[in-house]
Amino acid sequence: MRSGSEPRHACRPVPSLLRGIYLPRSADAGAFAMTTYGIPLLVLATTNSAALTGVAFALAWTPRLAAFALAGGMVDRYGTTRVFRLASVARAVVVLAAALILPGLDGRGGAVTVMLLAATTGVLTEFSYIAAETAGGTASRRAGDRAHRVQSVLLGIDQVATLAGPALAGLMLQWIGAAGMLATIACFSLLGAILAPRQNPVRHAADPMPVIKGLRTGWATLRSLPALAWLVTGLTLSNLALGLLQAAAPVIVVKELGHSSVEVGLIWSAAAVASLLAVAVCRSAIDRYGLWPVGAVSATIAASACLAVSSAHSYTTYLVLIAVLMAGEGGMTVVLRTLRSHLIPAAVFGSTLSLTILLLQLPFPLAGVLVAVTPTDLLGHVIAPCAVLQALGLAIAFTRLRAHPVARAATV
Repeated sequence: MRSGSEPRHACRPVPSLLRGIYLPRSADAGAFAMTTYGIPLLVLATTNSAALTGVAFALAWTPRLAAFALAGGMVDRYGTTRVFRLASVARAVVVLAAALILPGLDGRGGAVTVMLLAATTGVLTEFSYIAAETAGGTASRRAGDRAHRVQSVLLGIDQVATLAGPALAGLMLQWIGAAGMLATIACFSLLGAILAPRQNPVRHAADPMPVIKGLRTGWATLRSLPALAWLVTGLTLSNLALGLLQAAAPVIVVKELGHSSVEVGLIWSAAAVASLLAVAVCRSAIDRYGLWPVGAVSATIAASACLAVSSAHSYTTYLVLIAVLMAGEGGMTVVLRTLRSHLIPAAVFGSTLSLTILLLQLPFPLAGVLVAVTPTDLLGHVIAPCAVLQALGLAIAFTRLRAHPVARAATV
């Protein structure tokens, strides 16, 4: 018999992973991929400016950082379903409005609109992402010792979206136009709202956790988990190089190598294939060898590829090296997500998740600024020192991580 204080929704059956987690994550990942990789292409196509493309990349990421702590507090207070659904619907409305407005604007008006679009969709995408990640973390905890398998599926969903999203965005932008690309993003967003992950709030406070309190809670939790803290530190340094490559790819491929926006999308689609294969291999390798060896090998592969890509001078070489880099990133992401789902307490998962993502994404606006202020023919000289910093950061992180037994105990 339930006590009078027990919430009425406690007796609801737990939805299956497919319906409750994987399907809504798939719809959101499609919108996320097309937004992340398609809108920079839209900016370049609208403005024909490498500098403004870098500025747009920075504008897309800076508001996201401000939204992370607030998003985590909202998820902790209101639950994943409500936050995910509202963010998805709002994103659909924004991109549909842009699709209707853009055709009637002149050059300056179009440039301002796509810049605002980049910033607005960035914020809304992060709200839905935090909600989806929190839902995935809950599912991973329920899976117990098989948590890394749940995280591998979630990462696989993200990579399938990254496989299709950039290529689809590039094709639609070139052959149908901006309106078609934006309408497709809206469709994915509305589908995600319909399929929103069915989970109940963890927190039941009268008011949502304030932003500053959420950051402090996340920071205190992260400091109490040194294994996770070292991994987040290394990956944050790594993300400066990754963000620089993401921001520079449209400029390098279109302006320097003389290829089309479709071929920019194909680079990230090929990278997603490599990452999917890496995730599949890592899932079995973690079962056999544990988290640390798999993470260390993945870090070595990523760092080596990034060092090499700084001197790439052909489209094919650039594509192959980016694919190898993203394969290594895929393996490290499985390690990060598995540690995160095991170590962060459920009651503060949203706030701590928000802080870890905030730290991981801090380099991305800086990457956009670097692209904006660097001449196209000198981008390789900027990528090289960032690649060295990535290699050093990952080496230190995994050396320190090796000393923590949890890096092995969490995988068996």
